[in-house]
Amino acid sequence: MKNNTEDRISKAIKNVVSELMERVMDKVLIKDPFIKEKHHSAKPLYAALVPDEIFKGSHFERRFVTPFGGVWEKLAKVVAIESHGNCIMGHTITGAVSHESLRRIQEILNKLEHKEKDKERVKPNWEQEIKYIRAGGGELISTSVVCDIYIDSNQTGKKYAFELKAPLPNSDQTKVSKEKIFKLLAMQPKKVDYAFYALPYNPYGKKEDYAWSFPLRWFDMKHDVSVLIGNEFWDLIGGTGTYSKFIREVNLLGKDYKERIYREFLDIEPSEYSNDGVLK
Repeated sequence: MKNNTEDRISKAIKNVVSELMERVMDKVLIKDPFIKEKHHSAKPLYAALVPDEIFKGSHFERRFVTPFGGVWEKLAKVVAIESHGNCIMGHTITGAVSHESLRRIQEILNKLEHKEKDKERVKPNWEQEIKYIRAGGGELISTSVVCDIYIDSNQTGKKYAFELKAPLPNSDQTKVSKEKIFKLLAMQPKKVDYAFYALPYNPYGKKEDYAWSFPLRWFDMKHDVSVLIGNEFWDLIGGTGTYSKFIREVNLLGKDYKERIYREFLDIEPSEYSNDGVLK
């Protein structure tokens, strides 16, 4: 049973990426190819100064970015369905949060964002923050949160919510995510068992080396239990070893598609550096 699930997860990852890439290839080769005569006519000065290959690459990039929007969520969904049985993207969770808890959430976020005069900047401390928020009382107020990924697990019987962001998120995105996670975990009665801020890939390698400055204002990225980076996220939603499967499948597909792009789109033989830039 375990091996069967692992095979389905690998296949699901491969299917998501290959379907998106085939859509891109169809766009740039058939439906909307780069036509150098059109480029020369529309931008004669550019064409006179810059090789066509540069603009041909830009043409590909613009048609690549759109279909790959939300690719992390799509990959997470298919993996979680194979492992947990249920997963929803963009799921709305509505529950009751006390007035004082809501006030404390804003207090914490404001202190993290704005340095008080003549004082050191407040550093994030997840355990203290969530304890302080949950201790707030007062009138219960209906509150709704849209989470990126929601899993109601047949495997564990638990409910998981994830704010899933690109590996190098900006500060505003992270602030919004932390506010949403606070609200989810302050709901009475509880609506989720766990809520996480998750980055599906770590460009720095190890979690202890993660150093992108913007999310560090809002989370202790190396130690907070609410933060999952890279393998922690994939292994939670898909089981031990899922991250390795994800890396392997993407790199295998990448090798084939890079060669196709060189030959079919750029009309040149693959570079000796064509296999650089693999996921690790």
